[in-house]
Amino acid sequence: MRAWAVVLRAPLYMRIGLDFSFWIDRRGYGCEGHSGMTKILMLKVSEEERESRLDKWLCRRFPTLTHGLVHKLLRTGQVRVDGARAKGGLRLEAGQLIRIPPLTFQHSKSEGSYDRKLEEKARGLRSRILFEDDAMIALNKPAGLAVQGGTKQGYHVDNLSHSLVRGEGPRPRLVHRLDKDTSGVLLLAKSLIAARELTSAFQSSRVEKTYWAIVEGVPQHTSGQVENLLGKTHVGGVERVVVGPNEGRWAKTRYEILDRSSAKAALLGLYPLTGRMHQLRVHCVDLGAPIIGDRKYNSSARYANMKWAGHLQLHARKLVLHRDSGRELHIEAPLPSHMKMCLKGLGFAGPN
Repeated sequence: MRAWAVVLRAPLYMRIGLDFSFWIDRRGYGCEGHSGMTKILMLKVSEEERESRLDKWLCRRFPTLTHGLVHKLLRTGQVRVDGARAKGGLRLEAGQLIRIPPLTFQHSKSEGSYDRKLEEKARGLRSRILFEDDAMIALNKPAGLAVQGGTKQGYHVDNLSHSLVRGEGPRPRLVHRLDKDTSGVLLLAKSLIAARELTSAFQSSRVEKTYWAIVEGVPQHTSGQVENLLGKTHVGGVERVVVGPNEGRWAKTRYEILDRSSAKAALLGLYPLTGRMHQLRVHCVDLGAPIIGDRKYNSSARYANMKWAGHLQLHARKLVLHRDSGRELHIEAPLPSHMKMCLKGLGFAGPN
């Protein structure tokens, strides 16, 4: 079901509670921000959005709004559901009309600045699309950009994904994760149905993932598999993943040496068979070859003076999706500049 936006020419609706349905403007759906939005909008809840919390729905539709502003709009009755005041925890039903007041940069200078920066980031993300069809978008995620929000995360893929929508349609949904400092292929679903199908594909091992890592040291064997239990712990207030002899979740990674340098470093191909937090980073430590630039699991200062030393040398190089049609979709992401610099600096010939 498509979502429609009804633009009211005057705020009469708010004063007398009538539902006018004039001047339908389909461009209002999936607004990229609140800048320049000087008219009242009426947005219809789509079938895919039913059961969403009202406050979460607002944040997804208008990602440049802060949580504080969203709750202020709800508290003061400026946002209404079917003509009535509503709380942020309200579960929405398909077909309900949500009244959105005029929104501009005038809320505060800081919000206006944030919005402009967000749009700059959004433009950069659009330029990194590797593949797109009716079901999904594949991005080459840059290192340093978090996938989801968290402590001190101003920008992340989830609040930039609105920029990937061309015309109408819901914001793309994340179906898997990459660490903030890991670059490479990241998939987003373009609908709830596609999200369920892609999530199922990841869970049922119908997605093959290939990572490249530049490591300090060379594993003893040219190829092999690491298997162990991984669990979470806290060291000095920082969460880490450790190998647990009797506790944790089982993790498996295949690996092979793609290239090696005279500087006692190697380029590894890593093929995770499970998807545990920091799995590849911990398994490289198990191989006696921690990833260069991994400030959490590699304490070595051997390359501290190198320009690329501050970057995690881990890249989601390739993803192969086995589709229900029987066809395979191969998506590759080129190496980021910091990994190219690292390979060159360590004297690698480079993989074929």
